[in-house]
Amino acid sequence: MLIYKILTAGQWADLKREGEIPGAPVDIADGFVHFSTVAQLAETTAKHFAGQDGLMLLAVEADALGPVLKWEPSRGGAFFPHLYGPLRMSDVLWAKPLPLAGGTHAFPEGVTCT
Repeated sequence: MLIYKILTAGQWADLKREGEIPGAPVDIADGFVHFSTVAQLAETTAKHFAGQDGLMLLAVEADALGPVLKWEPSRGGAFFPHLYGPLRMSDVLWAKPLPLAGGTHAFPEGVTCT
């Protein structure tokens, strides 16, 4: 199952340069890297990234992360994937731009948010 992480252009550049990062400031503050499933992605984007341009959407295979990935309740009791360790470039299957189009984010082809 693919899970998704949204990064700013600067965070994406750091990940590519360093090979791993502890996540975004909110991830560091919470002690884990926040991910979303495809079903959670549109709400996550609207809630935390509204109006932000220059974002990158990363896809990671959940099973490949092993026991450092935990599914924990969050918004409304929904279970979200949380990575208790650094986000590694080697875990990223693909990264694609998440541009603004008409005030909302346009998800890449093949990413169907429900």
